[in-house]
Amino acid sequence: MFIAIDISLYTTAIAETFFMTFVSSLISYLIGIPLGVLLYSTAKDGLTPNAGIYNVLSLIVNIFRSIPFLILLILVLPVTKAIVGSTIGAKAVIPPLVISASPYIARMVESSLKEVDLGVIEAAKSMGATNFQIIIKVLLSESKPSLLIGAAISITTILGYSAMAGAVGGGGLGDVAIRYGYYRYNQDVMLITVVLLVIIVQILQEIFMGIARKSDKRL
Repeated sequence: MFIAIDISLYTTAIAETFFMTFVSSLISYLIGIPLGVLLYSTAKDGLTPNAGIYNVLSLIVNIFRSIPFLILLILVLPVTKAIVGSTIGAKAVIPPLVISASPYIARMVESSLKEVDLGVIEAAKSMGATNFQIIIKVLLSESKPSLLIGAAISITTILGYSAMAGAVGGGGLGDVAIRYGYYRYNQDVMLITVVLLVIIVQILQEIFMGIARKSDKRL
């Protein structure tokens, strides 16, 4: 009976972890990609340099990136309550995860776009391409391998953040580790949880790194 309950506990926790990670990652990328493109475009050497916009956006991104996730998780509890209607459970972790991950992803996107050869951009401009066309067909296309590597890093980071959310009843493997492992002094539960998290991270890394290698035209 103990083994059956244990397996059920872990399968539910894994499902919650995947739910929190992928929903948060999707929303964070929907925010982070446009924000990263805007940071790149308004930078000094960007498509449409604008020091005022860039400095404001950069400051906002840096502020949110500087706040440790566990502290941010507690700070935005009123926001979470307003959006989700609760401050506990897997759904309640998504707003703070998005708030924390979006600026991080924006910087990753900005960095990836900066790796694109300026000669390719100049060639597109000389052929009459608009800035929007350059962003879609040149910048995002040429930086795809770097963006995918960044996605592997970002998603595994979000996965780690989701585990921290267990400290405040966020659900998932982190919640199992704290409630059934730490609070009950059960080292076996802690160890199994860590092993599961490591396995999930390795799988995600291999998937995204494999896709990145296949999309890299230089290989």
